[in-house]
Amino acid sequence: MSNPLEDRFEQARTVADAVLFEGYVLYPYRASAAKNQLRWQFGVLVPPAWTATTGEHSVQRTECLLEPRTGDRLHAELRFLHVRRRTVERLDADGSYTEVPELDLPDRVLVPWDEGHEERVLIHESLAELTGDQASVHAVRFDLPDSVEYEPVTDAEGRTLGRLVRRRKRLTGELRPRVEELPGPYRVLRLTVSVHNTTTAPKDAPLDRETALAHSLIGTHLLFGVPGGRFLSLTDPPEWARPAAASCQNDRTWPVLAGPPGADEVMLSSPIILEDHPAVAEESPGPLYDATEIDEILSLRTAALTDREKREARGTDARAAGVVDLVDAMPDAVRERLHGAIRGLREITGDDAAGEALPAAPDTGPSLPRGPGHPWWDPAEEAGAAEVPTAVVIDGATVRAGSRVRLTPGARRSDAQDAFLHGRHATVEAVVGDLDGETHLAVVVDDDPGTDVRRAQGRFLYFKPDEVAPLTEQEEAT
Repeated sequence: MSNPLEDRFEQARTVADAVLFEGYVLYPYRASAAKNQLRWQFGVLVPPAWTATTGEHSVQRTECLLEPRTGDRLHAELRFLHVRRRTVERLDADGSYTEVPELDLPDRVLVPWDEGHEERVLIHESLAELTGDQASVHAVRFDLPDSVEYEPVTDAEGRTLGRLVRRRKRLTGELRPRVEELPGPYRVLRLTVSVHNTTTAPKDAPLDRETALAHSLIGTHLLFGVPGGRFLSLTDPPEWARPAAASCQNDRTWPVLAGPPGADEVMLSSPIILEDHPAVAEESPGPLYDATEIDEILSLRTAALTDREKREARGTDARAAGVVDLVDAMPDAVRERLHGAIRGLREITGDDAAGEALPAAPDTGPSLPRGPGHPWWDPAEEAGAAEVPTAVVIDGATVRAGSRVRLTPGARRSDAQDAFLHGRHATVEAVVGDLDGETHLAVVVDDDPGTDVRRAQGRFLYFKPDEVAPLTEQEEAT
């Protein structure tokens, strides 16, 4: 029988897998490439002894809001990569093995490499047991001991040529879940789950990043589910839950609703900033792992690799080999789909979301002439466009070009860069409109060394009127 929660988790894992392997191996997918010398950039939790020397942290903390409704149990899944250091050994004539920098085979070139092995830790706990003093006894601990694995390397006739040796270092950790009921007319719980790397540094171990990674959680993220309950979005919460959402403290993670739009049974806590209900583009042919390029460019570049480069990629990692095989076998029709996609066809085809033709627009006679001297994207180009006001009223004050404001971007429409500008003072350069009829303020930030260039090129920052506040006389004076 199908498990509805597991089905939701499985849907969320398609995105969670992209998070887990973000930047895992970069084009040109070879261990020798300079891009692949510094790895593991997201969700890295090192042992406490290495935090000062690596700049990484040992703890990740997630807080989110939950309406339990009829739900009474928390199901959580911690997922991360554990480094396995792989070396290559050649079989000598006397039957012994010698470690070598590479083993050149007809189909691949095997080289030393750090593989990422997926690990999971599960929580299945009663919400009541995670509330109050009970929570202190429900820490979930895990211990992954040292291990060594050997994989023989054979030729087409089955003769042994060498072996791969994979070594895993000890890694211990702990999950600390806790539930707190918030005051108010609605029954809302604050769910807090912290992930701790508790590994003790081996005696005399170097305190460098390379050594620390062998004992680290990498790509660390969490999936939460409460059957019968409902998670609340932290980026776009209901109005009554905004104060509680704003009080949630998330360290080195970003919780979002997972699954299809409208679903609220599962939450993904990601080390990468995502929007609610993230999804992998349906045009994507498969995982390409490189965090810096789009699928089309990666596919074309990978297809252009030489045979030697492809053999090196296949010998670097099984996932890199999968990328090369995927591109080599990609049909032209799939490759063409990568060129671009139109998500909304209503204005282009005249079809609504259900695929039915919309009524034809009334005939208004010859089209109106376009406004002279404006680029196509400027609303003023259209002679019949709505007039953009020269000023807006914010908190009872009139704001126009030259007005001084304080930037107050909120979480709903802002990106990570806007968060750094919160509270900064700025000067309004213009009041402008967009093609959707929305009004925006074009601003330059105080103390921005590039202000002159921005003004000369018209490259401003844009905020909606509710994302700024007029400066008071006291703020102006200081």
